[in-house]
Amino acid sequence: MNDLSYNYGLCGVYCGQCPRGAGRVSLFAGELKRLIDIVRFEYLKEIPEIPFDFDNFRKGLEWFYLYGDCSCPHENCPFGNGQCAQDRGLKSCLECPEYLTCEKTKYMRETYPFVIDAYHRVQKVGLEKHFAEEDARAKAGICMMAHLQRKYCKTINLPPPPWMKEKKTKKTKNT
Repeated sequence: MNDLSYNYGLCGVYCGQCPRGAGRVSLFAGELKRLIDIVRFEYLKEIPEIPFDFDNFRKGLEWFYLYGDCSCPHENCPFGNGQCAQDRGLKSCLECPEYLTCEKTKYMRETYPFVIDAYHRVQKVGLEKHFAEEDARAKAGICMMAHLQRKYCKTINLPPPPWMKEKKTKKTKNT
């Protein structure tokens, strides 16, 4: 994602709306790691009730900081779309009449079903207009997460860890 003119994946995902493509995953992981280091949360290692390994948590944040952005500019598409699109003279797989049945775009269609809507939109208005619309939506604050949450995500209510319950009980008793 070093090339600032690169703003869409061959597969049909508009990078300006994607948390990975826009660099937000990497940015937030780096910022959280920095904040944890500044606040000096190392003491958590000594609390047995903490339900995770602090050092591995930091390593995970470091990994997301280093590798959490998109790593598939056109020529390095992990699905082989770059060469295929180039051979066909296409700027995007969304222009290909075989998009809805292509094995190379199957993962994207199954993981991000909104690309099917994008395909139909490109067929109707063309690639440039579609990406101009997507850019306007991204600038308006609409991101891919809205699509994912609507179509996939369920709210999971996890119980708080035991040490948090104890804290709340103590606060309630003291008030």
